[in-house]
Amino acid sequence: MPTAVLGGVLFKIDPKPYAAVVEQKRALLAEGSQSVLGLETAVAATRARVVELTANMDPSQSNFLRYQRGGTEVFSQADIENKEQLYLTNKAAVERADADLDSARLAFQSEIDGDNPQVARYRTDLDKARYDLERTVVRAPTSGYVTQLLLRPGMRAVSLPLRPVMVFVHDETTLIVAAFRQNSLMRIQTGFEAVVVFPSIPGRTFAAKVGTVPAVIPEGQVQAGAVLLGTEIFQKIGRVPVQIVLDDDISEFNLPSGSRAQVAVYSDSFSQLSIMRKILLRMSSWQNYLFFFH
Repeated sequence: MPTAVLGGVLFKIDPKPYAAVVEQKRALLAEGSQSVLGLETAVAATRARVVELTANMDPSQSNFLRYQRGGTEVFSQADIENKEQLYLTNKAAVERADADLDSARLAFQSEIDGDNPQVARYRTDLDKARYDLERTVVRAPTSGYVTQLLLRPGMRAVSLPLRPVMVFVHDETTLIVAAFRQNSLMRIQTGFEAVVVFPSIPGRTFAAKVGTVPAVIPEGQVQAGAVLLGTEIFQKIGRVPVQIVLDDDISEFNLPSGSRAQVAVYSDSFSQLSIMRKILLRMSSWQNYLFFFH
């Protein structure tokens, strides 16, 4: 029976498709980083263009104002309009360059947690791709063992339909649960003495005590849906699952999980009848020496 410790490798999925996605996302991240450098270059180029156009606009503005004032010089109306048109054209070019500079600066300086938005998206995609690649190696969530191992090389592991590829049994203390009638809860409390009898271990009784007594049973829940609930759910009288904690060690008997048992709890009510119940339970344990082969 294959065993595994916490973090031990259970099986591996072919990593090639996931590794290819990682490489693709890494390339996109590198490309995005280069794009950011391009944005920085664009900001510098646009700033230089603004300086150049402003240098061209200033003389045209001075000439237009000089032609407009006239003074000792006489200019025709056509000359004045030409100078004005040249100045307005240069001014519009400067305004467009300023707008381009603001846009380039915004694209370069916009950040999410210190990253350019495009670079941040590529980095997130790469992290997810790396996560998926790491999950191609399936590891044990706890110490335990694999039972009924039917997985073979070449089989497909898919998320849907929900079919696990193996059964992993956790290495933990066996939990004993006894089902009692609801009226028995009036005489069952945590810490009460109990006795357990296993049909697989005839002639033996084992000391135990009551552990957890739940405050709700499955019949107390309903599932939300688009239809009205019928009264049939009220006709079933469910039993209460009570946790039983063994005081005796049964590890030597190597009982499989899921083994059947009988449990008796001795409360502080009618304690004079406890001896009778213990005798009957021991007699029941002796009867387990008789069994039939099927």
